[in-house]
Amino acid sequence: MKAENNKMVAVNYKLTVDGKIADQSHPDKPLEFIFGTGMLLPKFEEAIAGKEPGEKVAFTLSPANGYGEVVEDLIIDLPKTTFMIDGKLAEEYLFVGSQIPMSNAQGQHMVGVVKEVGDQTVKMDFNHPMAGKTLNFEVEVVSVRDVTPEDLAGHCGCGDCGCGDDCHCEGESHHDECGCHGCH
Repeated sequence: MKAENNKMVAVNYKLTVDGKIADQSHPDKPLEFIFGTGMLLPKFEEAIAGKEPGEKVAFTLSPANGYGEVVEDLIIDLPKTTFMIDGKLAEEYLFVGSQIPMSNAQGQHMVGVVKEVGDQTVKMDFNHPMAGKTLNFEVEVVSVRDVTPEDLAGHCGCGDCGCGDDCHCEGESHHDECGCHGCH
């Protein structure tokens, strides 16, 4: 059976960014997804389309075909008072590299990464962590099968990040279309 629309596909993958492994599946827990439903980057699916179990492919996605370029307007200075919890500054979260879940004025949830902590402000980056990055994938198709009703339960492509308790996503996003923020 080939990887094609509306098939449950399982892959083992390794993602290398800037010469370092940025993410990879656990050998015993391949990434499973319903092909063609927008759960993964379109060019990721395009690269494995038509592949059968056992087939391997290596490919590179430019930022334009991955998570886009860095948008400078998404790097902003917020007053430190934004980070008050019960009247106290949540200093334990305010360090460079800290990922902080936040909501904007419209109630939309997002994750910001602390880039700099100043005396009065905190510079936050709300770009996707892989924005501006060239993504190098090595992928092996592990299995392809028909989708079952059980597969469809809880799939907007997610359930938080779609990975349940076995998430190996490390904060990346393979579910951007539904806003869940998991890996590819």
